[in-house]
Parts: sequence; C-alpha cells; structure tokens
Amino acid sequence: MNKWILGARPRTLPAAIAPVVVATALAGSDWNWFRAALALKVGVWLQIGVNYANDYSDGVKGTDTNRIGPTRLVASGLATSKQVKYAAFISFGIASIAGIWLSLLTSPLLLIVGMAAIAAAWGYTGGKNPYGYNGLGEASVFIFFGLTATVGTYYTQTGRITALSFICAIPMGTLACAILAVNNIRDRAQDELVGKRTLAVRLGDSKARLGFVSLLVLAHVAALATLIPWALLTVIALPLTVSISRSVMSGITGVGLIPLIGKTGKLQLIFASLFALALALH
Repeated sequence: MNKWILGARPRTLPAAIAPVVVATALAGSDWNWFRAALALKVGVWLQIGVNYANDYSDGVKGTDTNRIGPTRLVASGLATSKQVKYAAFISFGIASIAGIWLSLLTSPLLLIVGMAAIAAAWGYTGGKNPYGYNGLGEASVFIFFGLTATVGTYYTQTGRITALSFICAIPMGTLACAILAVNNIRDRAQDELVGKRTLAVRLGDSKARLGFVSLLVLAHVAALATLIPWALLTVIALPLTVSISRSVMSGITGVGLIPLIGKTGKLQLIFASLFALALALH
C-alpha cells in the first residue's frame, strides 16, 4: 500500500463521512449537493490532516516507538517528520479551501468554526500541552466530528439550526468517539508507559471497555430519541453493535483489537446509512 494512503488511515474516515450523510438526509428537500460535497471535503481532509498531524507529533515525541497498531510513517522511518508535517499542512489547506468556499456561500462564522477545528486537530497531540495526552480526545471528537460536523452541514444546506439536528448529531459523535476509544484501549498499556494519559489510561482497562460499549448504546438510544418511527431501521445495525461489544468486553488486547477499529468504522457507516434513510423517509 502507498505509504501516504497508509498514513491517512482510511479506517478512520467514516467519522468524517457519516455526519455529512446524516445531515444531508435531514435537510430533506432543502438539500444542496454542492454544499454537501464541500462539507464532505472539509470533513475528510480535516480527518486526514488530523491523522498526519498525530503521526508527526507522536513520532517526534517518541511515543510511537513501540506502537502495536498500524504502521506510523515517522516512527517506522517510512517518511521524515518534515514530510509528514507538510502532508498535514497540505491536508488542512485543502480542507480550508473547501471551508472558505462554503463560508462564502453561507456564513462567515464558519471561518471561525474552521479555524477552531484545525487548532483542535493540531493540538490533539501537538504542541507543549497536547490535550489528547490528558484524556480529552474523545470530548474533542464528539464536538467536532459529531456536533459541529452534523449541525454545521445541516446549517450550510438549510440556513437553520434545529433541536433535531443536535439530536441527530449525538449518534454521529458517539460512534466517532468509539473509533478513538477502541484505538486507545488497544494502546492503553504502551500509552501509560510513555506518559500519554488518554481517557483509556485514566479510566483503566475495564472501565474503558464499558465506556466504549456505552458509546455504542448511546448511539442507538439517541436515534430512537428523535421519535421518528423510521428510526427503528437503525436496529438493523444492532447485531454488529452486539458483536463488536462482545469482542471488546471479552478482554482481548493488543493486535487482537486492531480489526475492531475497522469494524467500528463499518458500524458507523452502516448506522449512518440506515439513519439517513430513516430521515429521508420521514
């Protein structure tokens, strides 16, 4: 596989795609394909930028030296730290261009939201006090890949912000958090050794696993809380939810958790597709 595709970590991209799909379905007859495409471009390239930025920052800090998971470019020597940093900046640049275009079509306030998102992306593992090293990664993911991505995409197409758009953002945020959570459960022991106090490290193994399952459960509950009858379609994803939950709760560690990252991303796409269909039918 091309090293730059590897570094972009495609398994994490559902976190950027799902909220745009759901928000566009919620927009109904107000949906605008061009603005939806721009929102998707912002989300995907921001996610790729986050992945490269994390690769760079963790690589130069040395916290990826004994990594269990997928290969990191800097730590493995596949690319220099400068190359990976430039890749992050280019990705953020592409996301920014799409975001500026979107703001010109809707509201200049989106520029502030975009700058905050890029700052959060870099600050996750970058800088002197990365918040991802203090257990705040999941909170940031929920805010930017849940609430902001879903409500923001809905706003760019309708010009409105509604209570329903916030409720629909909850399952998108919790499922995106779940991708990060299972990743951090996998790396918990190594992260603790290098002083990276992720939420999984702070909670401990058993509570972190329960927290992961709680995120999946909350996604299903939030979808039903919309009180849209068609939202029952999301129950179709329940067998996959149960399967992933059982695997995590079984206590498997290390490389055994790697496939579950991809499965959680798959769950988010399936769930989002079903939820989007429910919203469209409604």
